[in-house]
Amino acid sequence: MRQPPKLLRARASEQRDAAMRKAIRQIPRGKVATYSQVAAAAGYPLYHRQVVQVLRQAGDSLPWQRVLGAGGRIRLQREAGHEQRLRLEMEGVKFRGSRVVMEDHQHRFRTWEAE
Repeated sequence: MRQPPKLLRARASEQRDAAMRKAIRQIPRGKVATYSQVAAAAGYPLYHRQVVQVLRQAGDSLPWQRVLGAGGRIRLQREAGHEQRLRLEMEGVKFRGSRVVMEDHQHRFRTWEAE
């Protein structure tokens, strides 16, 4: 029986992680972005999973609550997901069911202004 290929972990890159932290800091209060959008804005469009790692390492030093899964879905579980929703609601972000109303709250990165 053939084994599925193993996923390779991205090598540590301080430059990549710094670019991701910078992109996350650009998301203003009351706006949100997806993991994929943050990765693309940082210049690493296929590294959405690395955005999760950067957020975990940063703790509360970044506005982590403003980064969501595809379609505006909170991906955190249990208490962490509840805290994320509360923080977003305190910033004025509206929800439709379990998802953020992305047409009203999605941050549009303007990468030509990143420098």
